[in-house]
Amino acid sequence: MLKQFIFTLVVSVLLTSPSFAMAKDGCNGDCTSCHSLTPEEATKLLKKTGATVTSVKQAPARGLYELLVEREGQKGLLFMDYGKKHLIQGQLVDIEKLQPVSAHQQNLPQPKQQTSLDVKTIPVANAIVMGNPKAIKKLYVFTDPDCPYCRKGHAELKKLAKIAPDVAIYVMLFPLPMHPGAYSKSRMVLESQSLELLDAIFEGKDVPSPVKESSKTAIEANIAFATANGISGTPTMVLSDGTIQVGMRDAETMKNMLEGK
Repeated sequence: MLKQFIFTLVVSVLLTSPSFAMAKDGCNGDCTSCHSLTPEEATKLLKKTGATVTSVKQAPARGLYELLVEREGQKGLLFMDYGKKHLIQGQLVDIEKLQPVSAHQQNLPQPKQQTSLDVKTIPVANAIVMGNPKAIKKLYVFTDPDCPYCRKGHAELKKLAKIAPDVAIYVMLFPLPMHPGAYSKSRMVLESQSLELLDAIFEGKDVPSPVKESSKTAIEANIAFATANGISGTPTMVLSDGTIQVGMRDAETMKNMLEGK
């Protein structure tokens, strides 16, 4: 009887307490009733990135804000948690459709669908070359220092340079707006023309800040070229014949591709 009395008393206290009443009500499905973030507030929070937040919406996944950001004339998306303490880079993908989803889909530039380009128009003066610079076979790789897929791909490019000494690999640094720190890193690599520094940024190491205006001009030219030719993500490869291949392959596969196998 005593145990039953205690149980009844505890339940009675819980049911009449304000905290339990809130839990009973639960979430009404409208996240904006409890969570809000203005573009102005978000821009202040992202001050270190140099990006301006032009729009904030609830992300397709609950618990996140979707931020439409702009920097250096480029638009992109970032995600922020409701606690306003963390940023997430990348895309949200619908599991059923395996397609990217976004609350700002209509606000983003729609890339041209293109399968090839004239390699003679690629601004190779704004590249850093791996492998044999004098080789006839060429591979052009548009890459972002803070892209995790590019990081894995860079390791494969280093392997390719070893197993295919007859290939020149033109690394076209193409920082995406969703990776705010990539722009400065890309400039620094071009200023130094150092493969060691290129390795360092893909290893996540700190690098010096750029100082030359010419590197900014070069990166802007890379961005403009990629955008004009339908290259919107990284990594993206362009083969010697101008064929565009989205994504990266392992070193052996890339070697076979360049040999026409």
